[in-house]
Amino acid sequence: MAGGAREVLTLQLGHFAGFVGAHWWNQQDAALREPADARETPGELCPDVLYRTGRTLHGQETYTPRLIVMDLKGSLNSLKQEGGLYRDTQQDTAIAWEGKLTTHAEELHPKNPYLQDLLSAEGVLCSDGVWRVKSIPSGKGPAPHTTATPSKPRIPTEGSIQVWSDFLRVHLHPRSICMIQKYNHDGEASRLEAFGQGESVLKEPRYQEELEDRLHFYVEECDYLQGFQILCDLHDGFSGLGAKASELLQDEYTGRGIVTWGLLPGPYSLREPQKNIYRLLNTAFGLVHLSAHSSLVCPLSLGGSLGLRLEPPVHFPHLHYDATLPFHCSAILATALDTVTVPYRLRSSPVSMAHLADMLNFSGKKVVTAGATIPFPLVPNQSLPDALVQLGGATPWTPLSACGDPSGTRCFAQSVVLRGLNRACHTSQLPPGTPAPSVLHTCTTGEEVLARYLEQQQPAARSSSHLLLTPCKVAPPYPHLFSSLSQQGSGLDSPPTGAAVDSIPVLGALCSSSSLDRTLGDLAKELTKVDLRRWASFMEAGVEQGDLEELLQELRSLAQCYQGGDSLGD
Repeated sequence: MAGGAREVLTLQLGHFAGFVGAHWWNQQDAALREPADARETPGELCPDVLYRTGRTLHGQETYTPRLIVMDLKGSLNSLKQEGGLYRDTQQDTAIAWEGKLTTHAEELHPKNPYLQDLLSAEGVLCSDGVWRVKSIPSGKGPAPHTTATPSKPRIPTEGSIQVWSDFLRVHLHPRSICMIQKYNHDGEASRLEAFGQGESVLKEPRYQEELEDRLHFYVEECDYLQGFQILCDLHDGFSGLGAKASELLQDEYTGRGIVTWGLLPGPYSLREPQKNIYRLLNTAFGLVHLSAHSSLVCPLSLGGSLGLRLEPPVHFPHLHYDATLPFHCSAILATALDTVTVPYRLRSSPVSMAHLADMLNFSGKKVVTAGATIPFPLVPNQSLPDALVQLGGATPWTPLSACGDPSGTRCFAQSVVLRGLNRACHTSQLPPGTPAPSVLHTCTTGEEVLARYLEQQQPAARSSSHLLLTPCKVAPPYPHLFSSLSQQGSGLDSPPTGAAVDSIPVLGALCSSSSLDRTLGDLAKELTKVDLRRWASFMEAGVEQGDLEELLQELRSLAQCYQGGDSLGD
């Protein structure tokens, strides 16, 4: 791989994982398409970590995500399982049978209007039946085939979004999508709703071999594979499938990093008791089994609790979002994910997945929490030291792991990324002779400012920090969520007049926190009240009462790893 990239293979397991992944890949795509002369420091992040080069059957160069997606029958709508990039009309060979022929064609889903615009903007179906993709300004991808001026990108309406493929603007490789045909995405019958069902999927030779074949295809072309990142639904049967997939990766690719992001959609309803109990059981089984086979596990959710306690969704001062819409929730989580994964995607001096995990998961602490400030609040003419001092002693980010308010808890280790601030505001610009309001105003680099601030906040924590000029891209089809940002998102300003925000500064963090002692302990307490005999369908999926007792013991043991005092003075 050019430039010696340390490749990562991404697995997306589940439908909400597909939503988060679609936003994530759209953000990568938007960063790729930004003209080089528009970036102050091109190349801070290495796209080859996540992408692979290839060629179609017609010799056209492609640049596609190194990605395996697993989802259920009926979850793709108009997106073809083999994608649209490598389509080959010559495969429609003549049929030699001379007798009576009956053709049964499944009714096609209408393509989302946003994707129809995307097709015209991103490529063209030529007279020879070959789909040719237009060039990417960064130099990746094939040569352009048209000089037409692209139309202004449109944002899909919330009502038009039914599945994640309705707003995915990235072309996938034919080996990316793997459909689980035995379970349905829609309807009440044949649902993948229990942990044991998900585990059993990858015990079937058909699906296990299909996953292994795709893994081998991507892995064998890597020069230096640093590991795997798994985006996995925690609330349904995909938690079991993810646990089995991580076990397979651990057994077959020893020594590689495995970072798992356990995803939970928005708030739940008290009117659905069975779904809530399943959510609790799947989350608990998923966290325990995923942590056993992963280097690091981080739950991601905009909810206030991993258990049955009903809590309001988290609040962002400068975002207006609907917590009931997966399109909104997944966009926010993808933005956080795009920031906290920066260390192992850097072009210069990257931190490998394995080293990042080792820094955070010492003493058995394999579960971490995430947090983000979206966007980072910097008003015009304000410096980074000014903004951080203004935050005071409060936790500077909104919690994104449904572990409650982190205030007053102890942080054992943390990895923090701040991106998207202009270099001019990294340090204080006080006139000579002006007394410094704080020690942060005496720092000579932005990196020193951030490191000093984190040391003040958590003096005993093991900290790693990165400061990037590259902002996070939030161009369409990212939803309109921002209340008061300039178009570039570089600072808080008056509301934009008709123009969509294109990029924003973001502060993101991964923390090994004592809050997990309480969170995991509360999960165990809630599970002690569950009588599996009342939920026969969960037991029919292969889970027994003895498995629940073992789960409780493992949850309590995992919670004990985070005991260390709830106050900073302990």
